[in-house]
Amino acid sequence: MGKQQILLLGATGETGGSILNALLADIEAFNVVALVRPSSIQKAQVQELIERGVEIRVADIEGPLDDVVKVLAGINVVISAIDGLGQLAQLSLATAAKQAGIKRFVPCAFTIVAPPGGVMYIRDTKEEVYRHIQRLYLPYTIIDVGFWHQLSFPNLPSGRVDYAVVMTETTEIHADGRMPTMLTDLRDIGPFVARIIKDPRTLNKFVVTYSDVLSENEIFGLMEEMSGEVIHRKYVSGNEIIDSRARHQATLKMEPDNRPVRFVSMKEDYIYSKYVRGDNTPEYAAYLGYLDARELYPDFRPRSFKDFIAELLEGKAVKPYPTLDIAALYQEA
Repeated sequence: MGKQQILLLGATGETGGSILNALLADIEAFNVVALVRPSSIQKAQVQELIERGVEIRVADIEGPLDDVVKVLAGINVVISAIDGLGQLAQLSLATAAKQAGIKRFVPCAFTIVAPPGGVMYIRDTKEEVYRHIQRLYLPYTIIDVGFWHQLSFPNLPSGRVDYAVVMTETTEIHADGRMPTMLTDLRDIGPFVARIIKDPRTLNKFVVTYSDVLSENEIFGLMEEMSGEVIHRKYVSGNEIIDSRARHQATLKMEPDNRPVRFVSMKEDYIYSKYVRGDNTPEYAAYLGYLDARELYPDFRPRSFKDFIAELLEGKAVKPYPTLDIAALYQEA
């Protein structure tokens, strides 16, 4: 079997970067092409891709369909790691992929396991893309990844892990803190994806990746044990979560383009799905028909959450979204 020709959308993002690193590391299996917008071609991040030997193809995926079909020439697999609020732009990309004869389309899933239909806004926008793919009879694989290690740890009183904190209010315990949730290290998404797209068993299937299944109580306990510090917990009840989520959803009905409120509402969707409903578990994933990547690829040992915490406490963790001002978004909302 020759090299697969992979076209990656979103190669300069967090998830896309993890996927890119894994594909480039497997030079015998993959040749990687990055798809970028015309407005992005001069950006430093794109120039860095070129320096790493990545072929660049330029197209506006919402532009003329024929242009997008042409840019897919010679590609076997399309992987999309597009921005979370740009999901519907994939509709035209999928249509072009069908016309170009793409053998596998991997849309931008890469989120926690949750059902469609009012639980998570971002899951529902992704679902529109999934249904479009299926109407096209386009070969696909949907890959969800649990919740990142890098977003799942609390602050410590000493401030020693503040350098890596992305979200605000990281000492909250939601509901009673006992609901388990699947976790994946951001760096392991790519190695999982590289295995999944070579595997005929995953064609036209949903797949979930994870390393650990831990509750918030277990996460906080592990942080305290490994750091020697005591974390002051802020408890948020299930009813408080539901009420706050409903308030932000009501605001969005009146102000659908309010980006800060949309961001906060999406965060609350995650909290509601993970900690009130308890969706993000291997059991629920199996119920929904997902294949378990840990069972498919026993050769790969993902980084455990405990291993990640050890790195974090040593000052070696890398903060995702380093230029994103989360606090400002909360203030605006």
